[in-house]
Amino acid sequence: MKKDRLTIAKKSFNSRLIVGTGKYQSMSECAKAIKFSGAEIITVAVRRVNISNKKKPLLMDFIDPKKITYLPNTAGCFNSKEALRTLRLAREIGGWKLVKLEVLGDKKNLFPEMIETLKSTEILAREGFDVMVYCNDDPLMAKRLESSGACAIMPLAAPIGSGLGIQNKVNINIIRNQTKLPLIIDAGLGQASDATIAMELGCDGVLVNTAIAKAKKPFDMALAFKNAVIAGRQSFLSGRIEKSLMGSPSSPIKGII
Repeated sequence: MKKDRLTIAKKSFNSRLIVGTGKYQSMSECAKAIKFSGAEIITVAVRRVNISNKKKPLLMDFIDPKKITYLPNTAGCFNSKEALRTLRLAREIGGWKLVKLEVLGDKKNLFPEMIETLKSTEILAREGFDVMVYCNDDPLMAKRLESSGACAIMPLAAPIGSGLGIQNKVNINIIRNQTKLPLIIDAGLGQASDATIAMELGCDGVLVNTAIAKAKKPFDMALAFKNAVIAGRQSFLSGRIEKSLMGSPSSPIKGII
């Protein structure tokens, strides 16, 4: 397990848990939760989190970008133009090349707008960005994203912030089997066991925000997700037994007295 690292765009990480920085009561609470989670990558909503105005509290004052990888994202963008402008700004501000693309289709369900997402992925890849892409759980769209230059595929488990857990294991399995890119479950996880399920499906990691930030005990939940990801990954690598409709005795029946 020590050598089993998550690699995205040629950069490796020990933790397979990515944590969002939104919805916490304060930046200090966010920083403490991230510490408990063991996450080495955090998502940063460029349009919402202060990363440049030195007159106000800076996220960098609480979470050191030299120790934790910042992943600027386009949360709140509803078309390609907004998303492209946001990530280009992020590159100007912090020199960030590894980014998360998120183009939403509606304000109610927050599903990804895949046509705008595909267009944005192609443009960003041409401009030299390493693009991790939030998407629906459609295997065909996932394949098109891979062809468009994405460096990681990030299908939703369920609507953002819903806490419903993985709703379509079949499609996640298909995407896993058809792509060589890192597969990160993004959005909709509600509890630690959801992360274990994702890892046991063969996903390379999970991204969690609301489930930790809005838990009654966010620090405990952050630790729970850390352990769940480790357990799920180890379970996947161990190779589960085949499913059977018939029972099989744990002890040999030959030679019973």
